[in-house]
Amino acid sequence: MKKLLVAAAAIAAMMVVPASQAIASSHHPTGEFEQFAECPLSHEAVKACIYSESNGGYFQMGAKTVPLVNPVILQGGLEGTALAFVGAENGETLSKTPQPVPGGLLGIEAPAWWPTWLKNWFNEQINNGFTGVTATVEVAGSDSAIKVNTLNLLFEKGTALSLPTKIKLSNPILGSSCYVGSDSSPVTLDFTTGATSPPPPNESIHGAAGTAENNEAGTLLTLSGGRLVNNSFAAPAAHGCGGWLSFFIDPLVNSLVGLPSPAGTNAAILEGKLQTAIASAVKASE
Repeated sequence: MKKLLVAAAAIAAMMVVPASQAIASSHHPTGEFEQFAECPLSHEAVKACIYSESNGGYFQMGAKTVPLVNPVILQGGLEGTALAFVGAENGETLSKTPQPVPGGLLGIEAPAWWPTWLKNWFNEQINNGFTGVTATVEVAGSDSAIKVNTLNLLFEKGTALSLPTKIKLSNPILGSSCYVGSDSSPVTLDFTTGATSPPPPNESIHGAAGTAENNEAGTLLTLSGGRLVNNSFAAPAAHGCGGWLSFFIDPLVNSLVGLPSPAGTNAAILEGKLQTAIASAVKASE
């Protein structure tokens, strides 16, 4: 508890540092702050920088579970005492990191009701080996819709991170516009480091804030071994799969993945490290 109180005090201190002078859009922090290169320091109201790397966990939606095998980066800044989120300077607030879907489209055959030409084309793609599928979680809509509550994160209660998302499914057949969720109708993941309260049939799962550590100057807080969890979200049907053939492809994808999938049948877990730093200290390190 003492470590959490010290960490909470450090975060509070970050929020009251005087606004810095206008800064160019390109940043080159050094040393222990080098990972904050895309902190939106050009926004004078930004008092703290956020950098999170998730290198474990999974995303389970309907009948498919996708483990995080490639690190996912979330970065940006927090404005003043309201903790309003500001996206990364280069626009890459949430890294678009494809994750391989176990099994892909292996063993799939076109439905009998499809036109013969379409069945032949689809099955030929499968037989030629175009069966791998990746899932990429992207921010839906504006970065400003992201919400971070550092105190909830530290004290393991309530929503620590609210992330509006859309999930892109990709392979040569699905094309470049196959999504679950959209900018206007996102899949919102309200992550907690505490216990979840999902609807049945899901059981509650517990996250973890991780181990808190401050640097000597008190300008950098690191939370290692954290675990953000959510298993109360609903997943809509996929759309736009196969481009102009989506009328045929969408129903197939939805039947294979098990979409739409109601709340109580899905889960998302992010495991890794989160760091937050005083924005003026990041700038001073350049």
